[in-house]
Amino acid sequence: MSEAVLVLEDGRTFRGESYGATGTTVGEAVFSTGMTGYQETLTDPSYHRQVVVMTAPHIGNTGVNEDDDESRRIWVAGFVVRDPARRPANWRATGTLDDELVENGVVGISGVDTRALTRHLRDRGAMRVGISTELDADELLARVQAAPSMSGADLAPEVTTPEAYTVPAVGEKRYTISALDLGIKAATPRHLAELGVETRVLPATATAQELLDAGPDGVFLSNGPGDPAASDYAVEAVRGVLDAGRPLFGICFGNQILGRALGLGTYKLPFGHRGLNQPVLDRVTDSVRVTSQNHGFAVDAPLDRATDTPYGRVEVSHVGLNDQVVEGLRCLDVPAFSVQFHPEAAAGPHDAAPLFQRFVDLMEDTRAQA
Repeated sequence: MSEAVLVLEDGRTFRGESYGATGTTVGEAVFSTGMTGYQETLTDPSYHRQVVVMTAPHIGNTGVNEDDDESRRIWVAGFVVRDPARRPANWRATGTLDDELVENGVVGISGVDTRALTRHLRDRGAMRVGISTELDADELLARVQAAPSMSGADLAPEVTTPEAYTVPAVGEKRYTISALDLGIKAATPRHLAELGVETRVLPATATAQELLDAGPDGVFLSNGPGDPAASDYAVEAVRGVLDAGRPLFGICFGNQILGRALGLGTYKLPFGHRGLNQPVLDRVTDSVRVTSQNHGFAVDAPLDRATDTPYGRVEVSHVGLNDQVVEGLRCLDVPAFSVQFHPEAAAGPHDAAPLFQRFVDLMEDTRAQA
């Protein structure tokens, strides 16, 4: 096994062994606190151009399988683990994580003190990073410092579907929705299908007219990568949906796009929220949910009052309990709401799954009032 080096943009260097493909990669260093679900993480389009550090020390023990991918490929720019499994031990496994990384050309590093690396990112913030099996530390540092920042990056068009497709409802079709694919995960339309919802998935640059063609009962805004401040096309599309009064539900990146469409600002978090164990207060039900999250940007909105917008009043419906970050929005005068976390939660937790039913209820109420 060849040696590998990891260099952060501030010069902090970690040495280890190659894990996955050999070569050189550069991206934004982020850490994920999930103890499981690494296959879903790797194939989540929201991680495009990011080098993911897994805080759980033992990774790869369940191998990989043909069922848990969240998209058509692995999207992470690099992968950092402390103690990779020597062999998978799971009845669903069809291959090893190491081989899967090699096949997808993902450069990784193992044998790294991921606790020290995570603490460094928590103290200094997410930053650019490089991993290489071929460059020395000084050469790699120069390449890292020349790489583009995540701020200002418009990445949704790079991960979206190239053409529209439909995910049929399971059993009787009760509703039809249009989904704006900003980096959608496969679990989302699957959850909706189980509620009798047929989902027509459209590319990230679809217009409001395209989203509203064929008269859908609602519109869904997916998760995705990049800086929401760079996605004006999506903001304009959402404003068209709001103007039409069509029920709308957004998650993660979709929450930020809805926020911008309402006239709210967004900003970059110091190190973001990534993992399966993020506590959130649901102010609508006055309950605490453990949620799955993956976001480096957030909506800027007051927590103590409703905000007047061109589309009426909007209030913060969910708040992150670790740092009081806005984790959800609820429009009071138009049929729209959003959350910053992942109610489809693959892999787990499932505390927030009822939000899909809330979307169905919103469509039902709007249909009844028509």
